[in-house]
Amino acid sequence: MTIQPKIESLQQKTIVGMRMRLNFANFAVGSLWARFMPRCATVKNRIGKELFSLAVYPENFSFSKGGFNAETYFERWAGVEVEATKDMPDEMESLVVPAGLYAIFHYKGLNTDTSIYEYIHGEWLPGSPYVLDTRPHFELLGEKYRNGDPNSEEDIYIPVRLRN
Repeated sequence: MTIQPKIESLQQKTIVGMRMRLNFANFAVGSLWARFMPRCATVKNRIGKELFSLAVYPENFSFSKGGFNAETYFERWAGVEVEATKDMPDEMESLVVPAGLYAIFHYKGLNTDTSIYEYIHGEWLPGSPYVLDTRPHFELLGEKYRNGDPNSEEDIYIPVRLRN
């Protein structure tokens, strides 16, 4: 696999949605989306139609083969971008995604196929002039996203900064 990302500087984003704490050993993210999707249309002040699937990892989280631990907990969010957080629906929260540099990978395939992430963290990132930054990671799920479909398309946003 060889996918070259676009590198873009993104402005701060405000997301309204729901979150859960999980890990890769017990990745029950479907239950988060099952709670969020029926309430998604009640979010006011929405920007665009895309859905955001965000991950907020702890500072000590490692994606490297020697340091990866599937038992390490992190937050997963299902949400949408908004202009303002006033009048948020009950049971929803907001998350500010700070501005910064992102490597954006366009991915086509099953959302259960982890090979794209193995490529990003195992090949592309170590060979690039970038390192991971501590901002949220996210997938932007637009019109071409189809859960469980091998022809589904999404954009994967990896927070990066130049190596020192």
